[in-house]
Amino acid sequence: MPIGTIESLDHEARGITRLEGKTIFVDAALPGEVVEYASFRRKPSYELAHLVAVLKPSTARVEPRCPHYGICGGCAMQHMDPSAQVAAKQRVLEDSLWHIGRVRPETMLPPIHGAPWGYRHRARLAVRQVSKKGGVLIGFHEWRSSYIADMRSCLILPPHVSALLMPLRELFAALSIAERLPQVEVSVGEHCTVLLLRILEPLKARDEQLLRDFAERHDVVFYLQPKGPDSVYRFHPLPGPRLSYTLPEFDLELDFKPTDFTQVNHAVNRVLVRRTLRLLDPLPGERIADMFCGLGNFTLPIARSGATVVGVEGSEGLVQRGRENATANGLADRVEFGVANLFECSEASLAALGHFDKMLIDPPREGALELVKVIGQQDGPRRIVYVSCNPATLARDAAVLVGNKGYRFVAAGAVNMFPHTAHVESIAVFERP
Repeated sequence: MPIGTIESLDHEARGITRLEGKTIFVDAALPGEVVEYASFRRKPSYELAHLVAVLKPSTARVEPRCPHYGICGGCAMQHMDPSAQVAAKQRVLEDSLWHIGRVRPETMLPPIHGAPWGYRHRARLAVRQVSKKGGVLIGFHEWRSSYIADMRSCLILPPHVSALLMPLRELFAALSIAERLPQVEVSVGEHCTVLLLRILEPLKARDEQLLRDFAERHDVVFYLQPKGPDSVYRFHPLPGPRLSYTLPEFDLELDFKPTDFTQVNHAVNRVLVRRTLRLLDPLPGERIADMFCGLGNFTLPIARSGATVVGVEGSEGLVQRGRENATANGLADRVEFGVANLFECSEASLAALGHFDKMLIDPPREGALELVKVIGQQDGPRRIVYVSCNPATLARDAAVLVGNKGYRFVAAGAVNMFPHTAHVESIAVFERP
């Protein structure tokens, strides 16, 4: 079997080595290691390989804490020390910016990171009846497979949610629709934990009673989704605490529905909002745009600074939640929300929003190419803070801002929103010269 020295990690946390001019991607290998590997897919310019043995381990290699690691596809980096994971993601960001966008920031910001365990307050878990494995399974999919991992605990979920996995397996196995319940979505809020069940058949009276009993025994709230996202409703208990998260530094509490997008890592989100506001530096009297604003995660902290904010988002539901949150937090007079498809942004549609002193951009993985392409070279915002969940599209968009729009690329840094995964979030700052 071939032996190679690992040079670096790619964007999927695979080790990279080379053999006779061909790039080899080795699962679970770390930079600096000498490894033995076995290829399972061969292409003319690259190969994908499994790790067979570590002949010279990295000092960053650790023993994975989770008993399901290697089978469950929820984590790809538990074999790497958490601090080394953060450094590796910073390098992935730098490499993407240069190799894709041919841009480099003037300064690399210190990476944002938090507790590596129990951080995941949002999760979508698959559910499946598997008789040969003892009944109902609940968990993430297995690594590169459609099968569901036989998870009995999960260290990246909050401990009280991890402790629900086995009781939920028993509950779902007892339901008459056990084979028609494909997933459960977990949302942990400030005041309650919500379990949203996707059901493909109506519950029977006995099923409903089982859910009520479980909710009261384990102090959770059940929501049901019989059809599309608009069919979601609160099942039990009907009165009770609302689903929300807080940004204490800005004296804010934001309500959300279990189908709304919110960050999975509440602690890191708080640090990210703080860093973003410091970089944006909103001042009283300024008019600031929050593009892809969601339900106001950045919009309301900006408004709390005294600036006037225009939040733009493609989802009418999220915009409605943003308006409600602005009112509930006493900020309705400083915030204006609007619905628009920013993936089809034009010079005319952007100009119709008026002039902005500064702009925050927080797009999904697709990035914000159409938006950055129509920002004016002369009358565009003097500062742009770009929060990204995909280094590749950030690099592409940064190239437009620097090369076509004349912005300085002032700073960038990684955000470890998802410890133990290869997912890299980041923040970048652009300014007019």
